Amino acid sequence: MKRGSLRLRLFGAGAVSVALALAVAALGLMWLFERHVERRVALELQSDLRQLVGGLVRAPDGSLQISRQPAEPRFQEPLSGRYWQIGEPDGPLLRSRSLWDDTLDISPDALRASELHQHILPGPAGASLLVVERSVGLPGSPGGGKVRVAVAVDRAEITAAARVFGADLLPALGVLALVLTAAAWLQVTVGLRPLDAVRRRLGEVRAGQVARLGAQFPDEVRPLAAEVDHLLEAQEQAIARARTRAADLAHGLKTPLTVLAAIAEELREAGEGAVAQELGGIADGMRRHVERELARARAGLPGRRAPAAEVAPVIARVLGVLRRTPRGQELDWQVVVPDGLAVAVEAEDLAEMLGNLVENAVKWARGAVRVSAAAGGAGVRLLVADDGPGIAEAEMATALLRGGRLDETRPGTGLGLAIVSDLAEAYGATLTLGRAEAGGLAAELLLPGRQG
Repeated sequence: MKRGSLRLRLFGAGAVSVALALAVAALGLMWLFERHVERRVALELQSDLRQLVGGLVRAPDGSLQISRQPAEPRFQEPLSGRYWQIGEPDGPLLRSRSLWDDTLDISPDALRASELHQHILPGPAGASLLVVERSVGLPGSPGGGKVRVAVAVDRAEITAAARVFGADLLPALGVLALVLTAAAWLQVTVGLRPLDAVRRRLGEVRAGQVARLGAQFPDEVRPLAAEVDHLLEAQEQAIARARTRAADLAHGLKTPLTVLAAIAEELREAGEGAVAQELGGIADGMRRHVERELARARAGLPGRRAPAAEVAPVIARVLGVLRRTPRGQELDWQVVVPDGLAVAVEAEDLAEMLGNLVENAVKWARGAVRVSAAAGGAGVRLLVADDGPGIAEAEMATALLRGGRLDETRPGTGLGLAIVSDLAEAYGATLTLGRAEAGGLAAELLLPGRQG
């Protein structure tokens, strides 16, 4: 895929979106898991707190004592990360053995009886502790009074649990990322398929298989196809108008040119050779301009849709006319054209190209003209050869130029081969000149074959 590919851009945007979404999801899930673990730990601390409160007793000397230690064994292990502390106003502190020489720095905020408070406080060895505390009013049997009971746990345990959860979560998110990325690629491919259909349809229009894109596209693409169809219709109308104007121009100038030619001939017969030659030259120049503009009107429209034309009927029609001419009746015609060959060229343009080639062969042939056609590669090869003097290889390029005449003594305008070359180029065809087997000129047209 190219860097400017729309598919690559959409897929890249989708992949980045998936990555960002999964990253946010991973962070959110880890945060939620950490909050969940924290709530679970806080419930465990509340259970330990209730055990501590239930084990409070007064010693004979009036001091507080714990008759039953909580079930959590880490309270007995120094700096284990699990701690408790009990204090009363103006009395000594009771602490878990795990605190060792440290105490919990409980803030002196007022607590209502039986109200639970939860804090984040610094603890031993710089640890961050989650503390749950409660103010408890003692009944008369333990000697009455109020005590403040606090139970704490090192938050590193919660963080470690979250890290383990994250380590388990990341592979699953990686697999999910691959699945979502593949889904994004599939979505982009399916979503852009209508554009591929438009491209293929345009190729069919260019190849002459269909005239319009049509409306067999999704709603989002149909307006684009409709605009392209409108453009094609406008182009065809413009082409038709241009060709009509060119034809009108040719017909409009035909009569004046004929009159000029007749006047030139009358002057020549009257002994005014110089004037007749000048007038004939003017008429010939005008004729060249007309024929050139007609060729441009037809050949200057590359890529237009052309219906398929059968080769054999067109050749038969062109040769049928030339065989009836005085020069054509003198020649030996060799025609090898199989039935069924068709080219993606308008029949009128095919006749124009073939007519110019055959007329040129008739002009120079000594006694025979050969016309053959055969399928070749992806197209059709059309060959017109004669047994005349031919053209030197160095002069073949000149013969294809507009007005390029190698023999000024023969009638003609020098536009025939140039017009054929222009028309061939308009259809993506090629015209090549070479030496015929009989020694004359061999003009070969490679025309595009019928599509579909």
